[in-house]
This record gives sequence, structure tokens and C-alpha cells, in this order.
Amino acid sequence: MSKRPSPASPSAKFLLPALMVLVLAGCQTNGIEDVTGALGVRSEASVKADAKPDMDTLRERYRAKPGDPGVVLAYGKALRESGQRAQAVAVMEQAVLGHPSNKALLAGYGRALADNGNFQQAFDVLGRAHTPEDPDWRILSAQGAALDQLGRNEEAQQYYATALKIVPDEPQVLSNLGLSYMLQNNLPRAEETMRRAHERNPADSRVRANLALVLGLEGKQAEAEAIVKADLPPDQAAAKVTALRQLLAKKQQRADK
Repeated sequence: MSKRPSPASPSAKFLLPALMVLVLAGCQTNGIEDVTGALGVRSEASVKADAKPDMDTLRERYRAKPGDPGVVLAYGKALRESGQRAQAVAVMEQAVLGHPSNKALLAGYGRALADNGNFQQAFDVLGRAHTPEDPDWRILSAQGAALDQLGRNEEAQQYYATALKIVPDEPQVLSNLGLSYMLQNNLPRAEETMRRAHERNPADSRVRANLALVLGLEGKQAEAEAIVKADLPPDQAAAKVTALRQLLAKKQQRADK
């Protein structure tokens, strides 16, 4: 899994800054502004407001037991989810210095790095969080997502393929793989993969939104909007459709330049 990086396509250059898809704990992290986030449901301010009561308790627990891996992981996760990404990196880095062989802490540190945009370092750290003899599909998928952020799409797809050997047809991995194809501007293959992910977990709003994005990029606007609006209250559905239209309009503007 050590191919040379390949340059991103023009479509990839547009989408890559928005695409922060990192399947690090079995789900695409909420703390990252990913494609689904671009179709936004919750603002960072609302996330912070919801997280504040727990943050106070976790902060006190961390101050009392800064060397407890379980406490550190909970606090680091809360920091990431409340948007305090640089602080999460600092907390996790300190913990890893004290427990350099703790794979759970390494995985948490990798998540924090990825959330903070340190994709190469995240990839390297995540590689230390599991072994070839005992691979973790979540971390493999996370490594693939980090590689996609670095423009190394073909290499990323190898990591997704390895993850899918462990958990065949896992929708979270399929969703990341579909987005990887999208970054290569391989929209038919992206759609096929996203549909597989959606079929296996139609209730996952992020998978639905990612499928809708791919369909929209292919010009299948009506189907894309129908998928975005599925099972949502009218106000949320309208907001998501508006966000999808704006994202696609920006993409078209870039393509026309």
C-alpha cells in the first residue's frame, strides 16, 4: 500500500477542502466539516452548546486523572465534538507521550489530528494504532480517508478494499470509497458504490447526503433532492435541498472558470 501520490483532478481540487470524511470510530466524525456537513443540520455553535454541560464534568475528571486513558479518551472526544480541535490534539498528544504503546490512545490521537487537518500525521499515527496481524477496519477506513485528503485516492482505495475484506459491504466504508471515486471524478462508479452503501443502511443521513451529492454532480437533480428530503421535517428538508443546490452551483461555477 505504498503507491506514489497522484495529483487530484480539477473536481477533486474543488471538493477536497469540503471533504473531511474520516471514519475513525465506526462513524463519520461529527466534528469535521465534511460533505454531509456542507448540507448541514447543526451549526458548530449548537454543537458547542449541547456539549458544554458534559464538558465541564469531563474537564474536571481529566484534571483529576490526566494519566487515565479512559478519561483522556472521553475528554478528547468531547473536545473534538465541541469544535476544540487544537486542544484535543494537545490533550491526546500528551497522553500518547505517557502511553506510547496504548493503541486506543493512538487511535484517539489520530482522530484528533485528522479533525484538525493534520492528515499526513494522522495517517502515520493511525498506522501505529493497529497491526497487520490484528487489523481494525475502522482504522483502515480512517487511513483511507486521510489519504483521500492528501490526494492519494488510488492508495486510499486499497485501504478501503482491505477494510471491506474484514467487514464486507459495511456502509460506512462503502460511503468513503464512493467519495474517493467522486474525488477522482469517476461519478458512475461513485454512484454505484454509494447506492450499495445506501441500500445497506438507508437510515444513515450522512450516507443519504453523500449519495445525493454524487447524483447532483451527475445532473440527477430531482432524485438527489428526493433522497436529501427523505424522512425529514419540511423545514430541515428545505434547508438541506438549499444547501445541496448551493454546493452544486459552486462546483459548476468552478468548472466554468
